[in-house]
Amino acid sequence: MLEFGAAGSWDVQGNGSSFGPAIAIEVTPIENWLELEAGVTPLFGHGTTEWDTDLLFKKPWTFSRKVEFMAGVGPEWVHTRQSNSISGEVALDFMFWPSAKHRFGWYLEPAFDHNFGRGHEQSAGISGGLLIAIP
Repeated sequence: MLEFGAAGSWDVQGNGSSFGPAIAIEVTPIENWLELEAGVTPLFGHGTTEWDTDLLFKKPWTFSRKVEFMAGVGPEWVHTRQSNSISGEVALDFMFWPSAKHRFGWYLEPAFDHNFGRGHEQSAGISGGLLIAIP
């Protein structure tokens, strides 16, 4: 499955916000137990650019033929002009499908990041957009 959307991130200490596009690919190695999501998000803030690359391990739950939910956790690599660092990410993924065939849909994914680099920055974010099933 492919995800195309937009993302926003806000520093928990109130040191600013950033926004940008989001793209990810999702695969299911163990049906109903494990989904892997790899994504890249360039975030643009006031005078800064940050590239976030993550790999999330998600547990899926199906609420109905049109609504799914996943909770995930995983590492994130954060690149800025000043530094590179590793973060941990926790995300909740809500997926909505207009038809039971799950070819196209949309998603909403709130997340929380904790950077393990200098300053131990923490941020809350949300991304949302279009889901496209890969046949």
